Amino acid sequence: MPTRSVNGVELWHEDTGNEGEPILFHHGYTGSHDSWPAIIERLPSSYRCLMMDCRGAGDSSHPVDGYTIEQYAADVIALVDQLGIDRFTYVGHSMGGGIGMWLGLHHADRLDRLVLVAPVGSGGIKMPRKLRESARQLWYARDAEELTRQRVVTAARPETLDDVQTKARVERALSVSEGHFEESWASMAAFNVTDRLAELTTPTLMVAGAADALLRANLEDYLRLPNATLHVLSRVGHLIPAEAPDDFAELLADFLTHGVVNAATLQQRLAASS
Repeated sequence: MPTRSVNGVELWHEDTGNEGEPILFHHGYTGSHDSWPAIIERLPSSYRCLMMDCRGAGDSSHPVDGYTIEQYAADVIALVDQLGIDRFTYVGHSMGGGIGMWLGLHHADRLDRLVLVAPVGSGGIKMPRKLRESARQLWYARDAEELTRQRVVTAARPETLDDVQTKARVERALSVSEGHFEESWASMAAFNVTDRLAELTTPTLMVAGAADALLRANLEDYLRLPNATLHVLSRVGHLIPAEAPDDFAELLADFLTHGVVNAATLQQRLAASS
């Protein structure tokens, strides 16, 4: 199992090792690298694709602390440093998107592009206390059957779900450390970089699901970003890479090729041609 000691923690990672442009994929809260193989296999093989599991999740070790967005971002930078990567494109889903915002604000010199996939809002995660407590009870009870049922019922495209993969995702969610489960959530709840998003000038793609509870926050954050483009997937919820792998891989490849295309960049192109 490929692991490296990063900031004192054994982190799982996988590197396709190609000579092309590096892209690092980061999962969401209670997720793992399992989100990404279906996307990577759909991208041109020329890209050097890296996946990682953050501390306390997936196949990485379970330390007693460090479960904050700031520390996760520091782990990303330490890992690419060990791999000898100077600049890279970062793709982050959900909590990984919050990590991406932090990287864009604090490590912009390391990023070529930023892809925020249904990211936690810049003003933090918002959930009614009753819903959060229900999720905690199911997690501590290790109720895989009910968690699997809920994922199927709430899927915007249930016909795309694979029973084996869905159960595997639930098992991954139940396997995270208690510190990750509790403290990562607290870090997302306290996260607030809204007033700084105008400083995030890295070329950014915001990807949202039309059926995701985070849609409004994603749209509002997109409007705050000075150098971004947007794609909203119809009849897709929060788990975009799983629910729409073909669509997502296609739009990711398009962004990697063409960068930010919006009204402002088209006007700049027109001015440059005059």
